[in-house]
Amino acid sequence: MTETFIPSKTQANDQRKDRTSLNKLQKRLRREVGNAIADYNMIESGDKVMVCLSGGKDSYTLLEILMNLQKSAPVDFELIAVNLDQKQPGFPEHVLPEYLDKVGVPYHIIERDTYSIVKDVVPEGKTTCGLCSRLRRGTLYGFAEEIGATKIALGHHRDDIIETLFLNLFYAGKLKAMPPKLKSDDGKHILIRPLAYSREQDIVRFAEYKSFPIIPCNLCGSQENLQRQVIKDMLREWDKAQPGRSESIFRAIQNVAPSQLADLNLFDFKALIADQRDSGGFERLDILNL
Repeated sequence: MTETFIPSKTQANDQRKDRTSLNKLQKRLRREVGNAIADYNMIESGDKVMVCLSGGKDSYTLLEILMNLQKSAPVDFELIAVNLDQKQPGFPEHVLPEYLDKVGVPYHIIERDTYSIVKDVVPEGKTTCGLCSRLRRGTLYGFAEEIGATKIALGHHRDDIIETLFLNLFYAGKLKAMPPKLKSDDGKHILIRPLAYSREQDIVRFAEYKSFPIIPCNLCGSQENLQRQVIKDMLREWDKAQPGRSESIFRAIQNVAPSQLADLNLFDFKALIADQRDSGGFERLDILNL
């Protein structure tokens, strides 16, 4: 005789709390993604959106939220999940197809041995992320053109954007981050980051609730001394000491004042002159308006 499992009162309460927490978290992510899409006009009627799926928490969350929004969005758009199998040793090739078949989204798996190229070109101990990213980007751009995708959706979130700002500031001498919407250098593709308003910690929790079959990146994710990890640790300490600092930094990225910086290409400082008044043939500075 088969016994029926009946959860205890405590277990039932815990399950209800988990469902409530998941619903609240999912609503917040939906709202943030919806706002980002609306603010930057990321998705329009008739768009064919290629969602780049790596097997990590961010891209799973992106696909889940976009599929959810697709059901109630005021515009019709198509979603196609695309994964690039880079032929890393031990990569579980069955995981993503099984997951995508289960959720019922159209998908493609692209097979390119970029792993061997990176290992051949990059010296042992050096960061592989740069070359790996370029090879992956080129392959995905080409495939997007092949299938007629009008938008390429990436899983970068707010923390990624802030970290990139400081990476460029500290190590490249540039004041730039990741824009929520970007035209590729060749002008052929529009990249969108619908998770631009979402926090990484919320995405981590959502991925845990949903039990996504996470695939770790053994090619570059296992390199612990990357510059990005240094920035991530710094920002984490800042937020501990001053809660809300990351939110303030992101607002700053959205409120740029070119005239208060020093880039000659963004603001015409050379042509800047003071307001002048006719004063009996003499010109004087209007000190009150300085």
